[in-house]
Amino acid sequence: MGYVTRIVIIGGGPGGYEAALVAAQLGAEVTVVDCDGLGGASVLTDCVPSKTLIATAEVMTTFDSSYEELGIIVADDTPPLEQAARVVGVDLGKVNRRVKRLALAQSHDITASVTRAGARVLRGRGRLEGMQALDGSRKVVVAAADGTEETLTADAVLLATGGHPRELPDAQPDGERILNWTQVYDLTELPDELIVVGSGVTGAEFAGAYQALGSKVTLVSSRDRVLPGEDPDAAAVLEDVFRRRGMNVMARSRAQSAKRVGDRVEVTLADGRVITGSHCLMAVGAIPNSEGLGLEEAGVKVRESGHIWTDKVSRTTAPGVYAAGDVTGVFALASVAAMQGRIAMYHFLGDAVAPLNLKTVSSNVFTDPEIATVGYTQADVDGGKIDARVVKLPLLRNPRAKMQGIRDGFVKIFCRPGTGIVVGGVVVAPRASELIHPISIAVDNNLTVEQIANAFTVYPSLSGSIAEVARQLHTRKTAGEV
Repeated sequence: MGYVTRIVIIGGGPGGYEAALVAAQLGAEVTVVDCDGLGGASVLTDCVPSKTLIATAEVMTTFDSSYEELGIIVADDTPPLEQAARVVGVDLGKVNRRVKRLALAQSHDITASVTRAGARVLRGRGRLEGMQALDGSRKVVVAAADGTEETLTADAVLLATGGHPRELPDAQPDGERILNWTQVYDLTELPDELIVVGSGVTGAEFAGAYQALGSKVTLVSSRDRVLPGEDPDAAAVLEDVFRRRGMNVMARSRAQSAKRVGDRVEVTLADGRVITGSHCLMAVGAIPNSEGLGLEEAGVKVRESGHIWTDKVSRTTAPGVYAAGDVTGVFALASVAAMQGRIAMYHFLGDAVAPLNLKTVSSNVFTDPEIATVGYTQADVDGGKIDARVVKLPLLRNPRAKMQGIRDGFVKIFCRPGTGIVVGGVVVAPRASELIHPISIAVDNNLTVEQIANAFTVYPSLSGSIAEVARQLHTRKTAGEV
C-alpha cells in the first residue's frame, strides 16, 4: 500500500470543511479540528442565521410596502382613526428558534458530508507545535474540552480559524441589552428601540431587518454614508430607503461608549451627544482568530492587523502551512473562504490549480433592496485603476418591476471601451444576489456587452434590464450614464 498524505485542518468553517471535502476526494487522510461545530461562524452565528432572520424581515417589508399598491386588502378591525396601525406582527422568539434550528441542521449536514467523504472530525482547539520536521511534516496539538491533548502529524496544515466580533473597550456586550451579532438570536422579544452601531455590511443588514420586523432603529455611522465600502450609487439608494421607512440614520457620528441604565442603553457619541434605546447592537468589525495558534514559533507571518499573510494559492510563509477565510483578511465572504481552502488542497496535493482571482468574486449585501456586485467597481473607475465605460439603468423603467411595485434599484455595468468586455457590475434590487449571476459569468469568461445583449431574456423580467444596459453599452460610442 502506498503512502497516504496527511492533512490537518484547524477550523471547520467554509474554508476548512470545503478543503476537507476536496482533500478527501483527492485521496488524502484528513482530520478536521474544530471546537464549535462544522460550518463555523458562517453557519452557526453569522451568514446562515442572519440571512434566515432577514428572510422573515423580507416578507414583512414586501407586505408593508407593496400590498396596498398591488390592490391587496387586509381584513382588519382597527378603528378608523388608527387605520394606519400595523396589521402584521412578528414573534421574535419563534423566529430565533427557527434561526437556531436551521443553523444547527446545516452544521449537522456539513458534518455528515465531511464524515461520509472519509475525513475525521476532532472536537477541540488546535495549534501548531514548533517548526517543520526534517521529513517535511508538522505537529499539531489538539486540546480537547476535557483538558486532554492529542498530537497529530501532518504533511500539510490548513489554518481556517475565522474571526470574532470586535468590541469597543467602553461598550462591552452583556448578551441582554448590549449585543454583538452572535448574541441577537437569544432575544425572545423584539427590541422596541434598537441602536445599531456601525454602518458596514453587518450593521446595515441588521438595521434594515429589525426595522422591517417592527423595531424603531437608529443607525450610528462614523462615516459620511451607510455602506462606505460599497458602490456609492447603491449606498445612496439604500440610505434613502432606510430614511423613507422611518430609520434614524446618523452620519458622521462615532460611538464612544455604550452602557446600561436600568432597562435602557445609553450610547455616548464622540461629540458628547447621548442617544438612548432599549437595546444596542455593536457591529464595528471583526478580529481574526490568530492568537494561540503557535504561529510565530512555526514561522507563519502575521500582519499588523492580526491576519495571516497568504499568497494567491493560500500558502503562508511557513512551508506546508496554508490559511483560508476570515483569518487571512482577504475577503470576508464564505465563498472566498471556501475557494481559498479548495485552492490550498489542490496546490498541496498536486492537482490543477488556478490562483485566487478576486476580480471575479461576486458578493451581496442582504438589505432590502439587496446590493450585489462583481468585478471592478465605481471606485476603481473613478480612481483611474481601470478605463471603463459605465451605464446605469433605474429599475423604475423595467416592466416587471412596475408590476411588482418595485421602485428602488438599478442595474449598472462596466465594460472596456475598445472591446466591450464586461469587467464589473452592480445590481440593486430584490434578489439582486440571484440577478448578479449572469454578470458574474460575463466577468469570469471575458464576455462582451454584445454577447450579453444578444442573449434572450424572458419578457417581462428584471433580468431584461441587464440585457438592456448591455445594449446601451454596445451602441454607445462614448462613456456615459442613463
